[in-house]
Amino acid sequence: MWKLKIAEGRSNPLLRTTNDHAGRQVWEFDPDDSDEIAAVEAARIEFSSRRNQTKNSSDLLMRIQFSKSNRLKMNLPAIKLDEHAFATEEDVLISLKRAIGRYSTLQAHDGHWPGDYAGTLFLLPSLIVALHVTESLNTVLSSEHQKEIRRYLYNHQNEDGGWGLHIEGRSTMFCSVMNYVALRLLGEGLDSCGPMLQARSWILDHGGATLTPSWGKFFLSVLGVYEWSGNNPLPPEIWMMPYFLPIHPGRMWCHCRLVYLPMSYLYGKRFVGATTSSVVLDLRKELYSVPYDEIDWDKARNGCAKEDLYYPRSPLQDVVWATLKKVGEPLLMHWPGNKLRKRALDVVMEHIRYEDETTQYICIAALNKMLNMICRWVEDPNSEAFKLHIQRVYDFLWVAEDGMKMKSYNGSQLWDTALTVQAIFATGLTKVFGPTIKLAHDYIKRSQIRVDCPGDQSKWHRHISKGGWTHSTADHRWPVSDCTAEALKVLLLLTKVPPELIGEPMESSRLDDTVNLLLSLMNDDGSFGAYELTRSYEWLELLNPSESFGGIMIEYPYVECTSSVIQGLVLFKETYPTHYRREEIDKCIRKAADYTESIQRADGSWYGCWAICFTYGTWFGVSGLIAAGRTYENSQSIRKACEFLLSKELPSGGWGESYLSSQDKVYTNLEGNKAHAVNTSWAMLALIDAGQGKRDPACLHRAAKVLINFQMEDGEFPQQDIIGATNHNLMLTYAQFRNIFPIWALGEYYRRVLQAQKA
Repeated sequence: MWKLKIAEGRSNPLLRTTNDHAGRQVWEFDPDDSDEIAAVEAARIEFSSRRNQTKNSSDLLMRIQFSKSNRLKMNLPAIKLDEHAFATEEDVLISLKRAIGRYSTLQAHDGHWPGDYAGTLFLLPSLIVALHVTESLNTVLSSEHQKEIRRYLYNHQNEDGGWGLHIEGRSTMFCSVMNYVALRLLGEGLDSCGPMLQARSWILDHGGATLTPSWGKFFLSVLGVYEWSGNNPLPPEIWMMPYFLPIHPGRMWCHCRLVYLPMSYLYGKRFVGATTSSVVLDLRKELYSVPYDEIDWDKARNGCAKEDLYYPRSPLQDVVWATLKKVGEPLLMHWPGNKLRKRALDVVMEHIRYEDETTQYICIAALNKMLNMICRWVEDPNSEAFKLHIQRVYDFLWVAEDGMKMKSYNGSQLWDTALTVQAIFATGLTKVFGPTIKLAHDYIKRSQIRVDCPGDQSKWHRHISKGGWTHSTADHRWPVSDCTAEALKVLLLLTKVPPELIGEPMESSRLDDTVNLLLSLMNDDGSFGAYELTRSYEWLELLNPSESFGGIMIEYPYVECTSSVIQGLVLFKETYPTHYRREEIDKCIRKAADYTESIQRADGSWYGCWAICFTYGTWFGVSGLIAAGRTYENSQSIRKACEFLLSKELPSGGWGESYLSSQDKVYTNLEGNKAHAVNTSWAMLALIDAGQGKRDPACLHRAAKVLINFQMEDGEFPQQDIIGATNHNLMLTYAQFRNIFPIWALGEYYRRVLQAQKA
């Protein structure tokens, strides 16, 4: 049986940590443990039987495991409201106690809530390729790992034979090729029928692997089933350009530069894994509609299937790539230009080493971690660095009833925990669930980054990090503005609770560090990005080479980050009214609120970039303005936002927003006008913040009824359609949102609508 291990690794000399591995999640297989195997197999069968209708798993393996150690006696009745009834105060209170009671049993012993954070379908095959070319596939992944990975890949194959960018997406060449390759590397063969043959048919019917976008071309080249001459150049010399140039990679979005950093190293080396294995030679025959040695690689360089072309190349790119290909690369591949190439590769490797060392070999996210791992193997296959990388692969793997998947990060531990505490706090039941809050409080305090990264920050293009929080664990070391602000809010809210119930508050000096970091992240216009200041210009997006993703080139500002910072600073000012940089805080709040109003869309919504999409962004837009002192009465922005949300309410009384909203930037209901518990919660939270309960609470009564009727027998809310997003076109699973936001919305409804009416 698979077992989830939490905060373990102390005895492993190849694992480094800054806080005793708090938040670390690793699944291990125990062949001697057969407990609950029948329940696990039933869950797997059930998922596979409905995989074409319900794409998200429900983390049942974790729930089966936790139910043994965290038993819950549910002595409260399930509430179901008929067509003509609305929730009473007692109904909502019972629903909340059932939900929080059940959700508390899913808390890990170190205080965080573990869960699935996958959904993306190119990461796992990228890992398989990385392990294959570093000759470590069968040593890193056991037969049980490989079995579960195959299960996952087959479970998320579309009915047409292909795979999408994410579990709900239509088939794309990129992920169809990558997942087909991964399965072949894992030993899957081609028979006369079946999913592998269907996958190959999809690829060939849509033009073959020469039409995979640039990231697919890159991984195929590393594997040896595509030629480097069929790639647009990724010259490492760009890292040696003067920093004042807007196109210097240090000015790009950190995720972008840290993916293209190792890509440029492998491109500059023209690294190819061993091509003598039979599967690599077979793939050269299977992926193309013409013989491999007859492919026009220069023509293939700019090929991209229409299914993948989300961000078409600009004419400027055509000029840049052609110039680099025809002029730049020939000069740099031969003397004396190759001297510059060697120096550039050394510079790039220095940056790769710094990223590895400062993140305990976790790296900022899954893709750059795998690429860095390949680079460190190319540098020295027997190095300690490569061994340190291998040990952190397991931090990204997650097992559920649909199989083994790869998370986009090493998790969403801090983010989920900070939101959960606020959700419970909103219910007014903090004292009832004191032990749960105390554990979470401890986790948040332990997860703060206590020191900046070493060395000259500007040399490594890093912002300060002391006082911040990451999306996941302290060992990750990349603070995020909204994660930092949400953690700050929790710590300040809990100063209102007796310490004997939830533990001692954090030292004020550490909160000052947090405020210092947040203030340092404000752009000139009052906005906040996720990781860093905006360092270059939007026109740089004209050079976006990815084809499949938008908004990747610079650190864009986001309404959700800006709103979280506003709320955190307002609460800090209220808690410590005469303390620490008061004038700067006031100025920051005012500028951030003005910025938030300035980016509101004409229809009254805000576009949220980190989740689906308009309900999420609009909740943050409203909550940020309300925190800054704007009201429904004095702010046209808030009035317009409420009108927008009310116009999107479904006949059922809920809200349900498709991932297509993020992709197409047009509000789109879920198929069949289904309500979604999380979208409904976001809309409720925004409307309650804006005072809808005082003006006309009917829509809130309807929405609360929808949420209560969603609640299941065990007290949880269902896992529905995918709800996370990034780069417009890529969707992510936030497994804990299903419980966090209904609890939060019903809690606010209970206190600020029902109890307020009674008062």
